[in-house]
Amino acid sequence: MITRITGTLVRLGDGEARIDIGAFEYEVFVPEFVRRQLQAQMGQAVSLKTIEYIEGNPQQGRLTPRLVGFLSEAEQEFFELVCSVDGMGVKKTLRSMVRPVREVADAIEQQNVKELSLLPGIGPAMSERIIAKLRRKMTKFALMVAKDFPETPSADRSVLSDAFEALLSLGYNAVEAREKLDNVGKSKQKFKTVEDVILAIYQQERG
Repeated sequence: MITRITGTLVRLGDGEARIDIGAFEYEVFVPEFVRRQLQAQMGQAVSLKTIEYIEGNPQQGRLTPRLVGFLSEAEQEFFELVCSVDGMGVKKTLRSMVRPVREVADAIEQQNVKELSLLPGIGPAMSERIIAKLRRKMTKFALMVAKDFPETPSADRSVLSDAFEALLSLGYNAVEAREKLDNVGKSKQKFKTVEDVILAIYQQERG
């Protein structure tokens, strides 16, 4: 079993990273929260902790080994916990994990069905299933991962959460909405209303 892969990041697609190691180039699937961290490391040496799974239909004899990569053991452990929920699995978890681990872990711990339901492919019923199985296991992820994904100190989380929903209603997908919120969060502005956030995004795009 391959548990770690280290090499040069040569390509980063929507859901996968290509790692060059000597004469070989490996494809490693990555959740969106990992892909965004890797964006600044193109052409550089990276080391990913990995899990393996088999994709395909055994009855048809088409089985392909796949790798999923993470930058920390906390991310990997969190991913595997979500995968263990009935009805999830690796492929569905890969598609759904577009938010930082700390945010998803906090939503699970707080039993926030509404926020979890915003994740791609995760409806209210699945959100409740995830909460029922995992909510007592989330505290350490919120604490451990906070140092890797620091909160924007001046941003009010409830306003940003409402702004996220507003962007979705305007036609943005979850990934685009999260990227826009991350960008305005870096400005260290204080947002009192959703309108303040939307205006800041508009001004940033025009600038």
